[in-house]
Amino acid sequence: MSELPFAATTPVSVARVGLRARDAESLAAYYRQVVGLQELSRADGAITLGAANRPLFVIEADPAAKPDDPRSAGLFHTAFLLPSRADLGRWINHAIANKIAIEGASDHLVSEALYLTDPEGNGIEIYADRQQRDWKWNGDKIAMATERLNIPSVVADVPAGDAGWQGAPENSIIGHVHLRVGRPEEAEAWWNKEFGFDTVAKYGGAAVFLSSGGYHHHIGANAWQSSGAGRRDPARSGLAWVEMRSDNMTDETAREDPWGTVIRTVPGKA
Repeated sequence: MSELPFAATTPVSVARVGLRARDAESLAAYYRQVVGLQELSRADGAITLGAANRPLFVIEADPAAKPDDPRSAGLFHTAFLLPSRADLGRWINHAIANKIAIEGASDHLVSEALYLTDPEGNGIEIYADRQQRDWKWNGDKIAMATERLNIPSVVADVPAGDAGWQGAPENSIIGHVHLRVGRPEEAEAWWNKEFGFDTVAKYGGAAVFLSSGGYHHHIGANAWQSSGAGRRDPARSGLAWVEMRSDNMTDETAREDPWGTVIRTVPGKA
């Protein structure tokens, strides 16, 4: 039995992500088959997916939506955090067996991750964290990098005779959300003020990483493709909302970041 990842135990953490989809049925099938989420419910044109009855991901049908524009503000990727390195190894074996197209595989020092893109252009990260005790901090800034992932080493953590990938296991969560923004410094100020997040890393002036409670990041914000972007076009597919869970809140709230991205907050523990 795995433990709930550290990312979900901090005062504020990511609860769920909502996508607006041009073809909700096809997109839901992709997240079931590739990411291993299970369908939990359907209501009012929305399909809720999750892991072991934990809701994580909501796909809202909007057949009339225009395609997402990667140069605009919106979603860079949703990062699904698996409870253990062996779980990541099982997913890698699943990806190999099913010829799933992978666009990147990186060792970030604090975590090990693989990247892909869903059929409507939404980025996905599948990752596992290294042990928190092995993270390196320089004062209040965390050491992260992008190095080549040692895939054989990760796969070697899967025990011999293991049953293999059975879908996203219990205690899988969304560990972080990475956003496309127009100005990372504006995103930084907003998350600092609205959620009390700490700035834990910066990549020059093009990306910032923020967190609660000493995690390596719950929110990333970059302008690699979207520098200078203004408010989002609500008629486009892609990110519909991000829902955060906060120990400091007693009521559900919703607010918009400087680019019109809806950030919801719900009270309580993960």
